[in-house]
Amino acid sequence: MPELSYLNGKIRPISETYVPVEDRGYQFGDAVYEFIASYNGKMFCMKEHLDRLQHSMQGLSFPKLSETFIENAVFELFEKAEIPRAGIYIQVSRGVAPRDHAWPKEIKLQVIMTIKEVKEVPLKLRKDGVDIIIVQDERWSNCDIKTVQILPNAMAKQKAKNQGAYDAIFVSKDGIVREGTSSNFFIVKDGRLITPPLTKNILPGITRKVVLDLAGDTGIKVEERFILKTELFSADEAFLTGTITEILGIKTIDGIQIGNGKSGEITQKLYKALREKAEI
Repeated sequence: MPELSYLNGKIRPISETYVPVEDRGYQFGDAVYEFIASYNGKMFCMKEHLDRLQHSMQGLSFPKLSETFIENAVFELFEKAEIPRAGIYIQVSRGVAPRDHAWPKEIKLQVIMTIKEVKEVPLKLRKDGVDIIIVQDERWSNCDIKTVQILPNAMAKQKAKNQGAYDAIFVSKDGIVREGTSSNFFIVKDGRLITPPLTKNILPGITRKVVLDLAGDTGIKVEERFILKTELFSADEAFLTGTITEILGIKTIDGIQIGNGKSGEITQKLYKALREKAEI
């Protein structure tokens, strides 16, 4: 089960793949990305991920790239790697050109992918929940476009790690809760599931959408509205969602216990439903 890379149609070991130094993704962050996971040899929500990739490309005014082309490339890489529980990273940059803020008309998109085995979240964290911290949101104003410009996310994640926490959530200057560094955010209050609405400050998470659908299927009432920082500490439960995160309960925020201090009943119910859906 080799970990492989894909660069413009060529598949080889990751250690043997090199991106040109004048790739605009490297020099300007002029690139978008997606991450797809598989369960039992079957990719989960692939169409939804590729649709979001197209949305991101349009957001940066990239030339149209056939979704069928990307889908075929993903399947080719997936089949060669033979990793049943795989994570496929897809990055599309505007291409390679002499360094200049503006780009030439003839520049060609560059498609890069890697495939590796998914590192599962430890079962203890699934059961007990995780600690997170709050950081002020200083990202750019188009977070609904999934670009590689995620340095603020990386800095926030590292800050959390340095403080012994698992992750961080972004909160605006006026106290509106947004999302995690690589995940969407939910709270549970009085049996109702609450998550921030989709705006330019929120990535439209694929797992977020799956969770909302699962909540409807299981009779859990859902509310999409702005969450204030002051509401967090009175929540009965809270959790993060993402492709690898899946659904991960939160036990403390900034050291303050949430609910009963572990992954809650609704969190666990939704996680079980997600795994059942993904592993069909």
